[in-house]
Amino acid sequence: MILCRVLGSAVATRKDEKLEGTKLLVVAEAEPDGGDRPELHVAADAIGAGAGDLVLVTIGSAARLTEPTRGRPLDALVVAIVDTVERDGAPVYDARAGAT
Repeated sequence: MILCRVLGSAVATRKDEKLEGTKLLVVAEAEPDGGDRPELHVAADAIGAGAGDLVLVTIGSAARLTEPTRGRPLDALVVAIVDTVERDGAPVYDARAGAT
């Protein structure tokens, strides 16, 4: 899994029928403190994440291993919204306060 920040959503009116009803998010890979990195992905959202959330994204075939995504043409899936991150035992991110 990779740590990412949700930048916004992607809307596709014409898509594979197996993607109907799938919310697509534009995410940027993130540093542990929540700072953005330049790598961007479009990920399906399985949990209701929104713009600004720090999330965990699974990439590759693992994105198709959940019940709602099985058999769908996905290779990136938001699987968690991050509450806190610690590095070397010290807090570096807290969702309630942003970066610490």
